[in-house]
Amino acid sequence: MNENEHMATFAAGCFWCIEAQFLQLNGVTKVVSGYIGGHIDNPTYEQVCNGDSGHAEAINVYFDSNKITYNELLAAFWQSHDPTQLNRQGNDIGTQYRSAIFYHSEEQKEKATSYKEELDSEHIYDNPIVTEISPYDTFYNAEEYHQDYYSNNKNQGYCMFVIQPKLEKFKKVFADKLK
Repeated sequence: MNENEHMATFAAGCFWCIEAQFLQLNGVTKVVSGYIGGHIDNPTYEQVCNGDSGHAEAINVYFDSNKITYNELLAAFWQSHDPTQLNRQGNDIGTQYRSAIFYHSEEQKEKATSYKEELDSEHIYDNPIVTEISPYDTFYNAEEYHQDYYSNNKNQGYCMFVIQPKLEKFKKVFADKLK
């Protein structure tokens, strides 16, 4: 990575949904779906889905800071899911679907913490935000068929009925930031 290339790591429910959303943003150069925050080395999708590994489904977002800032990515993160749901997003239930920000630097930690505190103090959500803010640790890339899942499976039921509506809402909110 060059000096303008950075990485952010977010967990916000199913990684298929947030991967599709973040790939729409101008300045995001790559998104990799994977697993982070657990206690098993090289977990499989099945281990993560069963809740056996302690990992969250997450994405590594590679971005060009000349085109999009970390604060703008945080805004997209907060919009991409309901950060008040503990260990779930909609019908996806379990710690693997938790809301989390895995920071790569003290600056990212401070920005994420400040943003979360501001949203809570302004009562943007009806319930308190439960998003975990933790240091980045070992990230395991998900199996290849999970990468760019939405683009490769648009006619699959989950994509049509869960991801597509979220993506349309996301595009409306971030219209000025899209590729």
